[in-house]
Amino acid sequence: MAAPNIVNMSILYGKTSLLALTTSPLTAITVNPSTLVKVQSITVANTHATLSVDVTVDIYRSSTAYRIAGAITIPAKSTLVVASRDGAVWLEENDALRLTASANSCLESVISYDVMT
Repeated sequence: MAAPNIVNMSILYGKTSLLALTTSPLTAITVNPSTLVKVQSITVANTHATLSVDVTVDIYRSSTAYRIAGAITIPAKSTLVVASRDGAVWLEENDALRLTASANSCLESVISYDVMT
C-alpha cells in the first residue's frame, strides 16, 4: 500500500459523511486504491437530553485500529470537535475512518473531507 502522489491527482471531490453512532464501530470513510482522503473536520454531537456518552474515533489500517480520540466523554446536548482544518488527517488507500459510541442512539457525527484521485 503506497500513498498516491498528490502532484499526479487530477480530480478533487468535497464530501460529507453523516452517521448515527452505535456501540459497534461504524465506517464513515473507506479509501479506495489510488485515492487519497484529507479529512477536514470531524464533529460529534450528543443528542441525548441527560446522558453523557463516550466516542472513539480511529483509523483502521492493516487490521489495526489507531485511535484519534479514545473514549472521550461528550456531555448531554453538547458537541465535540475531534479534528479540524488546523490538524487535518490524511487517509491512504485501504484505510478506514471509524467511529464508536458507548451508547446507541445518542451520538451523531458530521465528517467533511476531500477525495483526491
